[in-house]
Parts: sequence; structure tokens; C-alpha cells
Amino acid sequence: MKMLYPLLISIILCIGVLLGCMPMIYPPGEKNYTAQLLGNTIVTEDGARLPLRFWLPETEPKAVIIALHGFNDYSRFFDQPGRFFSKQGIASFAYDQRGFGAAPKRGLWAGSKAYADDLKTAVRLIARRYPQLPIYLLGESMGGAVIITAMSGKDRPEVAGIILAAPALWARETMPWYQTGLLWTLAHSLPWLTLTGEGVKVTPSDNVEMLHALGRDPWVIKSTRVETLYGLTNLMDKAFDSAGLLHANTLLLYGEKDEIIPKEPTYAFLQQFLSARPATVKTVAFYQNGYHMLLRDLQGETIWQDITAWIEAGSGRLPSGADQRAQILLAPSAGDKLEN
Repeated sequence: MKMLYPLLISIILCIGVLLGCMPMIYPPGEKNYTAQLLGNTIVTEDGARLPLRFWLPETEPKAVIIALHGFNDYSRFFDQPGRFFSKQGIASFAYDQRGFGAAPKRGLWAGSKAYADDLKTAVRLIARRYPQLPIYLLGESMGGAVIITAMSGKDRPEVAGIILAAPALWARETMPWYQTGLLWTLAHSLPWLTLTGEGVKVTPSDNVEMLHALGRDPWVIKSTRVETLYGLTNLMDKAFDSAGLLHANTLLLYGEKDEIIPKEPTYAFLQQFLSARPATVKTVAFYQNGYHMLLRDLQGETIWQDITAWIEAGSGRLPSGADQRAQILLAPSAGDKLEN
């Protein structure tokens, strides 16, 4: 019996640690300010200053894109696409989301609602500047998940359409049990622990020069808190569960060589999304040689051209034919092809 006491004490101590350490979110403060655009900054209602980049055509634009970066990235991700779209007569805006880039509370997770609310603020402010133009939301990875959650609620912003580039949809229900278990344990015991991802063998893009530049960029976060990863997973859960609630004309882009967001959750999301009742334009494009960072892959311009064509036509075939490939792979009898 005495031998059980040390074990019992250890269990009690472990429970105490787990109960005493919780993954935190760092939400916006009180809404004491008037949201506004100030040059290269979005000022939110709680006074947060989100760095803003923009790429404007030399003539009056015919459409506007508001772009959201992925996890640990920042607004500069849209530099090359933004330059391309400006030459097509499309104005583009991208801002650093809270906790990323030069935005406040770098490295800390603001919460899914905060990211969606900031997007709604950005849409409202930019729409005032271009009241007659169609506005499109474009999100890469985490940015795509933010857009999905923002466009799935009752107070969704009024936009002409959304473009989801490899959206972050790796929900817990599609993860292996040991992965979710480890994440929960670390988030509830060592939420401040930082992980670098070193040793993880994945290829986010075939654009090696671009990846090296990201590695040298001081504004790209290289070490991530566990509680921030936990918050990202919560966002992916929410986005994944919103497949049937997404009310927007949608262009979803996915690279078949994506090693960051697996095929299984993407395919499961698409099954629900494509069968949902809302009568909206739903275009899905699969790029056979595409990786996770589709917009910055070596074939990036092919994706930019598809986006431009989709915006200009509102629907119809994409120049690359990637939408036709998706139709083949998503056919009921071809579901196993996507897994191969």
C-alpha cells in the first residue's frame, strides 16, 4: 500500500499541472477607437495597428482583392501576385494579422473570432474607398481558414467572392490520435514551449529561392508557441465544420503535392462544400504539380492567371484546365484517386 503513495502523489501533481496550465488566447482590447485606414496601416476598434501593403493599378481598378497570409507569415507574401494583379487592373491589399509580421503581440494567438472580426473591419474600410467595385477575399492556408469562418456566420461581409489557396482544413477529426493527444498534453502543460519544426521533412514549395528568402526574413516567425499551434488547430476545426455554411462564390485552389495540408481533410471538406445547398458559384482547381505555397510556386503565374480569369468571368473554365482536373478527381467513382 505504501508503494502506491508515490504514484498517487505523482498523479495528483500531474493533474495539478494540467489544470494550472491552459493554452491562452490574447484577444483584442476594449473597442475605444474608430476603425480607419491610415496610409499603410489599419487601425482597429481596439486601437491595434495592423501593417498594410497595397498594390494599385496605374488606372482606375476594376476589382479589389483583400489577401490574408498564412501561419507565421505576413503581408509580404502577396508581393509578386499583387504586382501581377495590378497590371491586370485589380487593386490588392494585404495586412499583417495579429501576432504575425509587425502586428501587435507577435507570436501570440488572438483567437479565431478576432481574426475574422479584423477581416470584416478591413472589408468595411476598403469598401468605403471603393464603393462601386467588387471585392474578393483571398486567403492562403490559415488565411483561407479565417475567410471561411468569417463567411460562414450571419454577419458575414458583403463581397463578390472568395479565393481559398490551400486553405488550412486539417481538423482534429482527420488527425491521428497520437498527434491530437500530444498537442493537447503540451498545450495544457507547457503552452509557452516553442517549436521550430526543424527535422520535419516536408516541401512547402518547389520555389527553393523563395523558401531561402523566407528563412532569412526576420518578419517570418521561425519558432512557434504550442498554445499558438493549439489556437490554429481550433481555427482549422471551425473552418472544416463550416463547409456547409459557406455562403459565397468560391474558387478553391489545391496543389496535389501539398505536404502541409493533407488530401484527406481537403477532400472531406470539398464533399460537404460541393453538396451544400447555397446557390453560389463553386469552382475547385487541382494543380498536379502544385505545392502548399501555390501562389509562390514556380508555376505561380499560372495560378494568378486562373484567379484573374475567374474574377473577370465570375465562373467558367480556368485557362490552366485545373478545374477540369478537379472534376475528374472529385467524381464519386474517382475518390480513391485523390488518396494516391
